[in-house]
Amino acid sequence: MFDKILIANRGEIACRIIRTARQMGIRTVAVYSDADADALHVALADEAYHIGPAPARESYLRPELILDVARQSGAQAIHPGYGFLSENADFAEACDGAGLVFIGPPAGAIRAMGSKSAAKRIMEEAGVPLVPGYHGEDQDPGMLQDSADRIGYPVLIKATAGGGGKGMRVVRDSASFGALLAAARREALSGFGDERVLLEKYLTRPRHMEIQVFADFHGNALHLFERDCSIQRRHQKVLEEAPAPGMDGELRSRMGAAAVAAARAIGYVGAGTVEFLLDEDGSFYFMEMNTRLQVEHPVTEMITGQDLVRWQLGVASGETLPCGQDQLAIDGHAIEARIYAEDPARDFLPSTGTLTHLRTPPESAHVRIDTGVRQGDSVSINYDPMIAKLIVWDATRDGALRRLRAALAEYQVVGVTTNVEFLAAVAAHPAFAAGDFDTGFIERHSTALFPETEPAPARTVALAALYVLLRRSAEAESAAAASSDRWSPWHQTTGWQLNCDNHHVLTLQDGETAVCVTAHYRPEGYLLELPDCRMLVSGRLDNDGDLLADLGGMRITASIVWHGNDLTVISHGSSHRLTLHDPLADAGEQEVAGGRLTAPMPGKIVALLVTPGTAVERGTPLVIMEAMKMEHTISAPRDGVVAEIHFAVGAVVNEGTELLSFAADGETV
Repeated sequence: MFDKILIANRGEIACRIIRTARQMGIRTVAVYSDADADALHVALADEAYHIGPAPARESYLRPELILDVARQSGAQAIHPGYGFLSENADFAEACDGAGLVFIGPPAGAIRAMGSKSAAKRIMEEAGVPLVPGYHGEDQDPGMLQDSADRIGYPVLIKATAGGGGKGMRVVRDSASFGALLAAARREALSGFGDERVLLEKYLTRPRHMEIQVFADFHGNALHLFERDCSIQRRHQKVLEEAPAPGMDGELRSRMGAAAVAAARAIGYVGAGTVEFLLDEDGSFYFMEMNTRLQVEHPVTEMITGQDLVRWQLGVASGETLPCGQDQLAIDGHAIEARIYAEDPARDFLPSTGTLTHLRTPPESAHVRIDTGVRQGDSVSINYDPMIAKLIVWDATRDGALRRLRAALAEYQVVGVTTNVEFLAAVAAHPAFAAGDFDTGFIERHSTALFPETEPAPARTVALAALYVLLRRSAEAESAAAASSDRWSPWHQTTGWQLNCDNHHVLTLQDGETAVCVTAHYRPEGYLLELPDCRMLVSGRLDNDGDLLADLGGMRITASIVWHGNDLTVISHGSSHRLTLHDPLADAGEQEVAGGRLTAPMPGKIVALLVTPGTAVERGTPLVIMEAMKMEHTISAPRDGVVAEIHFAVGAVVNEGTELLSFAADGETV
């Protein structure tokens, strides 16, 4: 077994590997970019080395820098995690050439599966069922169009070197094929350095199943059952669970055998995942093989009681697999929710910023959290926007779902927009609870999963107002205690006025609406006059800063984060942000952006779809930006004529930067 390993990755996967290595008495070496100097994985490792600027291509994706650190540190092996260099055959060979063990499959196996087209040819020869499609080398657009027409629509375009939904487009008719092919190629080239694609018949209601496989250098190979990864947005997984709902023993056995056959066909060693599409009639088809550990591996660990990173380290050091197929069994049910910094209401656009408040449910035998961030850390545009993986386990699926809903209700993040409430909506949906879902679940149930934004209820406004009043009272008491005249009337916060009722007026901005709250001071608390009701409230702040409130006789606990003028009220699994109005602020400083288009996030401009003078309708695609490794199309907010374009392709812009302007009504360009 190794004494020291280098982890050529970052974030939650680096922290995950460090945890197992520490349990095994193995020292760890971390690498970090400028952006990750204070990252959690750097703090947890025994040693850490700086390798370059924030962009991954200048740091984490440079094999020579990783190998140089391995030599400096005396590491014996390199664990690539997932993403970055984990499926780079040249890097695996370079490790071998440098006398280092690559904790992953042989370079030949990576190459065999690295091209989706080549992988499908190998699987066909091995007798693994395939979806009808085109997997050839000819990449002429006209030939690809003809192939798509022949396969029949809908057709799926996929980057041959890709994964994670990048370089993937669903084409529903022949007329849109050319534009979607160009977009898929552009994204594939940016993400993988390879614009080649393949085509597949798009199944309308498939489930996405994957089988965890493992093999060693001694000819042993097995599977650790399936994971259902059907809940996806933009072809990226959101929720994963094991075992798959409704899976019977016979189908599990057939899919497991096919996955092991796929691994044996390429001489596989180590951890891998064979992904299948499962059709409604029980037929299944090979999609791809991921030659690495997967993001969702914890659900397999939870139902089998195995540590897959420990297995990886053992196999890489020459050990045999720790057990045989007949010694593995499924115990209970596990579900993983990926918590992302993204805005579901804006087509899951990534969100950047500082995690000003982060509180998670307590970990236990039933709840596990894999994360690479702490409160105060930043989510930047340079890497994947995942904050954490929340994994729950129980004896039954119903029990696991209850624990998932409870844990999501306790997960608090302020500073970036997250998908926590969206995940809770999925977990609470009756169809999901019944196991009635496929890869189109989110789109099919979009009305329920993306409800219209509702105004803050009176309870939320009352909690925010009470919190402000209690904080101001506490600050006044603290100032009085430190004062030479603690009884000075200037220290009072009771709103006392000569010949008037003692009251105070707060104005809270709720989106576009200003909500006025008049607080009348009473011996037992405050009488709040809200727009639609009056409410007698009282409360106190506990040692954690939480508000313990009594709202008209109803007792409630809320977490309220006050950052700048923003008050984020978190209670019962939902959050609502209100802004405390500063009466000294000049409302005239607010600029109305009706005649301009601004960047909705930081990113890079990869395509301009219009020129000055172009007349556009609301919804017309104007600009394509790349952020966090994905392309995002920005469309016209209204009808108009493009007046000026302020940036060229390749420019990097910040959120809120004006990208282009529209001519005023009646004005010509």
